[in-house]
Amino acid sequence: MKRISLIFCLLAVALLGFAQAKYVFYFIGDGMGTNQVLGTEMYLSELKGEIGRQRLCMTQFPYSGQAATFSASNGITDSAAAGTCLASGKKTKNGVLGQDAEGQDVRTVAEILKAQGWGVGIMTSVAIDHATPGAFYAHVPSREMYYEIGKQLAFSDFDFFGGAAFHQPNPKSVMGKRTNLYDLCEEQGYTLAHGFEEAQGLMDAKKMILMQSTDGIDRNKPSYNIPYAIDRKADDLTLEQIVRTAIPFLSSKHERFFMMVEGGMIDYASHGNDAATAFGEVIAMDEALRVAYAFYQAHPDETLIVVTADHETGGMALGNSDYTLNLQLLQNQHCSAWILSDKVSALFKDKKAPRWETVQRVLTESLGLYDKVEVTAEEDAALQEAYKKAVSHKGNDMKTMYKDINEIGALAVKMLNDKSKIGWTTHAHSAHAVPIFAVGVGAERFSGWHDNSDIAKLILRATGTR
Repeated sequence: MKRISLIFCLLAVALLGFAQAKYVFYFIGDGMGTNQVLGTEMYLSELKGEIGRQRLCMTQFPYSGQAATFSASNGITDSAAAGTCLASGKKTKNGVLGQDAEGQDVRTVAEILKAQGWGVGIMTSVAIDHATPGAFYAHVPSREMYYEIGKQLAFSDFDFFGGAAFHQPNPKSVMGKRTNLYDLCEEQGYTLAHGFEEAQGLMDAKKMILMQSTDGIDRNKPSYNIPYAIDRKADDLTLEQIVRTAIPFLSSKHERFFMMVEGGMIDYASHGNDAATAFGEVIAMDEALRVAYAFYQAHPDETLIVVTADHETGGMALGNSDYTLNLQLLQNQHCSAWILSDKVSALFKDKKAPRWETVQRVLTESLGLYDKVEVTAEEDAALQEAYKKAVSHKGNDMKTMYKDINEIGALAVKMLNDKSKIGWTTHAHSAHAVPIFAVGVGAERFSGWHDNSDIAKLILRATGTR
C-alpha cells in the first residue's frame, strides 16, 4: 500500500513538473521601482486614515523577487536596453532596440511564441512604437528610429496592438515611396479601432490596433500617450480597457496567447518627480492587471502572470526628513504636473500678464496649496519670485525627458512632494533593483534575486519552449 502511494506521489510530482502555461501575461511597469509600488500602497492606506498598506493586486501574488537592471554599456539602463533584455533575455547597449551589444538581431519571447502559433498582443499606455513595446517586435540600432520601428510593427503579423498609436507616423525624409504607417498597417491587414466602444464592434477583425482617439486621429501628427489617470476624461481609453479588449480578441482566435502590457506613464510621471501622478499610474496598471488575474482565476492551471519593471525612474524615496510620511496630502492634487504647467503657461499667453492672485488660484485648484495644504511665508516668497520671472520672461522651465514644466508649476509640485515627505534623487533613471511578482504555472521560478536577463528565459521555460 505504501509503495502504491509512493508511486502516485512520484507521478503527481512528474506531472506538475511538465505543466506548461498556455496563457502568458507579461506586465511591465516602466520606471516602476519598489518605492513606486510601496508608496502607492501606503498612500492608499493613509487615505483611509491608517498607517500601513492597502494591497495592490500585484503584491498579493504568491511569489516575488527582485531584478538588477544594468545594461551592457551602462550601470543605469535606458528603456530600450532594458526592454530588449526583458523581451529577449539578452543584454544590450543603451539606446539599442531588439539587437545585442554586437548589433545582431535577437529573437524575443513574442516572436518565438508567434512562430509556434501563439496569439500575440502588445499593449501600452504610451505610443506603440515606443521603446518597451518596440523591444518585442522591432530590431533597430537606435530607439529614435520611430518610423522604422512602426514599419516593423506593421510587418510583425502580431495579432493585437493597443496604446496611443504612432509617435512618428510619417518618415522624416520623403526620399522614395514611404507610406504613412496607418495606411501601411491597414495594407498589412490591421483594423484600426479608435476607442474602447468602437473596438467592441470590431472583434471579428483578423488583426487589430486599438488606439486612444474616439473621433479618429490625424494620421500626420504624432501620438505620445493616453492621458494620465489623474487627467482622464470619461471617454479616454485606459490600459484596463485595452486588456479587457485583448483577452477575448486573442482567445477567440488562438488556443494559446502571450500578452505584454506596459504601464508606460509611471516612467513619465517619475521623470517629472510627480508622485501623485505616478501613484495614479501604478493604480491604473494594477487595474489592468486585475482583468488578467480574473482570467487566471478561471484558468489557474494554464496561466502565468509576471509583473516587473524595466528600471526605476526618479530615485524615489519614501521619507525626506524625519520619521513621518504625509502621503495623504497628495489627494489634493487634481491634475498632473504636465496639465498644471499648461494651465499656468496659458495665463501668460496674453500680452497683459496675469495678476499673482490668478496664478495662486490655479495652484489652489490644482494642488490645494494655500487652502488644504499650508504654504509657509518662505514657500510663498519662492512661488512669487517664480511668478515675477514669468512676468519678465526670465523663468526657467524644468527640463524632463518627455515634457518641460514651467518653473511655477515645477516648484509647486515639488513643494507638495516635499510636504508629503517624498524625496527624489534625479529626473532620470536610477540603478535601483525592481520588483518581480508572479502567479500561475512556473511562478515559483521568479522568487529571489534575479538579473533582468533571467525573466524572458523563465517565461519561455514555463511555456515549455526552453
